[in-house]
Parts: sequence; structure tokens; C-alpha cells
Amino acid sequence: MTELITLSRLELNRIEIIQRVINRRMTQIDAAFHLKISTRQVRRLIKRYKEQGQEGLASRKRGKPSNYQLPSSVSQNALQIIGQRYADFGPTLAHEKLLEVHGVHNISVESVRRLMIKAGLWVTRKERSKRVYQPRYLRDCLGELIQVDGSDHRWFEDRNSKCTLLVYIDDATSSLMHAKFVKEESTFSYFIATHEYIQLHGKPIAFYSDKHTTFRANKKGATTGTGMTQFGRAMHELNIDIICANSSQAKGRVERANKTLQDRLVKELRLQNISTMDIANAFLPSFISDYNHRFAKPPRNTKNVHRNLSQHDHIDRLMSWQEQRTVSNSLTIQYDRVVFLLEPNELSRELKRRKVTIYDYPDGRFEIAYEGQLLSYSIFDKVRQVKQAEIVSNKRLGAALALAKEQQKVRGYRRSKKAPHRNDQTKGLFV
Repeated sequence: MTELITLSRLELNRIEIIQRVINRRMTQIDAAFHLKISTRQVRRLIKRYKEQGQEGLASRKRGKPSNYQLPSSVSQNALQIIGQRYADFGPTLAHEKLLEVHGVHNISVESVRRLMIKAGLWVTRKERSKRVYQPRYLRDCLGELIQVDGSDHRWFEDRNSKCTLLVYIDDATSSLMHAKFVKEESTFSYFIATHEYIQLHGKPIAFYSDKHTTFRANKKGATTGTGMTQFGRAMHELNIDIICANSSQAKGRVERANKTLQDRLVKELRLQNISTMDIANAFLPSFISDYNHRFAKPPRNTKNVHRNLSQHDHIDRLMSWQEQRTVSNSLTIQYDRVVFLLEPNELSRELKRRKVTIYDYPDGRFEIAYEGQLLSYSIFDKVRQVKQAEIVSNKRLGAALALAKEQQKVRGYRRSKKAPHRNDQTKGLFV
């Protein structure tokens, strides 16, 4: 019975080269160079080939355990620990715990990965089945669900810098309900755009958004103390729900609309030679009308569920950043590096050590109120950083004062980094 010999491609190449050396068609030095071994090893291979034939050049390690194989006791111990305590851990984290908690030093991350895969505790990325996103039915009525998203893109191509387009898409009809160019996604930009939306169409039942920090408090300290973001608080008081999608596929209509807009709207802006946000925002209503004529679909139910603003909906005040501050004994309030001085009167004198609400509007205005009643105030001064006094001679005093005045005009008022970000506020309170 003929014995079957298994050889790899590397071993077959080795046989060919050794045969050429034996036939004196190649030197031992050239053979060593091609096989990347020493000439002494070439002579050993020649001797083995003459004595045993092709079988002599087969790897002698085949079928034998690796010299670097983990001892079975180590692998079994590691796998037992992982199975009992770290079954739902990833290989990297499990290896860290083996090292730090259990003192298992003689095993690598890849060895842990192979052990976990073999034991069925870990599935490779290649073998993981892709998540299935099943379609859902459209909403029945216009205004029942409005998908909201911000698309950061070079809308003006090379004519201007990047900016963001806030897009409002109706789920029932795929209509582009509203759009606005802003510098970036922020609470104030959504305040302005949503205010315009409600003035145009009324209050929808719900907004469907991603997990942007405008809509959802993702970090501690991002809330107003009630568990809501500033935008969420405003929508709650307007009786508009906010639903956050768990994936971009879930709000596919607005995502697909963004792709269409990044193609069509960019080209339309180019044809109209528009390169600024103000002119582009003025152009958007005509573009939206044409877009809906081409792509909007009729709803299954013709009822429009948008609601009008009631007399109790003070939308201007709701669409502001609201924070509470304590009135000092000297009737002062500090907010955003500014000291507000309340006008002494019968009401304000009773507010010492009490909480008042500061309304910070997107256009830069401030209002201070106590239980809905507005308080008169003046701005005392901004909180400046203390500088080392400069020694100036009497003869240079006039020039130094003139220079200080010019620097104050240029410096103006700058908002702190912790203050709510506003897109279009460029002038300060003291300029």
C-alpha cells in the first residue's frame, strides 16, 4: 500500500532547489540564499534527501505540539476562571483581570482570545451577524412625528467654510418641513430653528432625533436639575415629546434626505452663486417648495395634527437658556462672568438669599424674573481677572490711560467657556 506524503508549497520548492544542487545546476551558496538557511543546513538537506527521498524534506514538526504551546494546566486554569467570573467580558478585559486580580502572568491576550473562541465565550468580529433593521410603517398624519437632524457639510463648497443645516422631515409624508443654516449644532441654534418651525406649522406631536446632547442628557452636569436638557425642558413645557433614536438607521428618512440635500442643494446654491448663510436661508423656502413637489408623498390620513400655540405658551421665553441664581445681600447676581445689580425696590429687597431665574436668549438678551415677574436690573461690571499693577511715571499717565481705554473697547465682553454657546453673538455687553 502506497503511503501518502503531505508536503507544503514551501517544502515542494525546497525539493526542487535541492534537486538542482544535486544535479550541479546550482551551487550550495545560491541554494542557501534562496532557502534563507545556512550552507551547512543545505548539506544536511542534501544528505537527508539522498537517504530518505522526498519524505526526508518534509517538516519534522508536523503533527507534533508546538514548542511555544501553553501548558494545559495554565490554559485550563485561565479558562475556568474566565468561565466562572468573566464569561461576558471581552478578551482584552478578561486578560487584564487575569493579570491584575488572579496573577496569571504567563498567558497573552491572543491566547485568551483563542481560548474564549474555542470555548464559545467570544465570537470574532467576522463571524458576528450584522444587525437586522426591519422597516416600520410610516406615521398616518402630518405632524405626528417630525424627524430632526443636523447635517455638517461644505454646503458652499470652496466659497465659504463648513456649516450645519438643521433639517425637519415629516415622517408621514417625507416632506421637508423646515431647514435652517447655522454655524453648528447647539441648543441655541435648535431654539431658533424650532421657534421658526412652530411659527410656520404649529406644534407637532413629537420630534424624533439622535442622541445629541441638545436632546438628551448624556453626561452628568448636562441637565438643569430636572433630568432634562434645556431644549427638552422647552419642549416639555410646549407639550411636545422628544424621542431619541437608538441608531441612525432608525431615522432613515431624515438621513436619506440629508444625502439628497447634500447633492441637490449644494448644486442649487452653486447655480445661484450663494455663499453666505443669510442669503442661503432666504433661498431655502423656494427650494423647500420645489423639493416637496418632487419628493413628498400624501399621508394615509389627511388630518393635520399640528397644534396652534395657546395663550399660555410664551414661546419666546421658553426658547431661552434658563438658570437659577441666588440673590446676594447686596442685591447682586453673578451669571456668565457678569454681575447683575437689581434695582432696589419693594420687591427686590425681599429677594435676598432667594432664587431668581435668568433667561439667556439666543439673540444675547437677558431677563431676570422671580415667580414670573420681571425684575429691573443694571449691569454692574464684568468679573475681570486680576492683573499685576503697572508702574507708570506721571508724564506717561495720559498715554497709559488712553491705551487702556482702546484695549477695553477691543476686548469687549467675552462669554466664559461654561456659558451656553450661541451661534451669532459676536458683540459683547460692554462694547
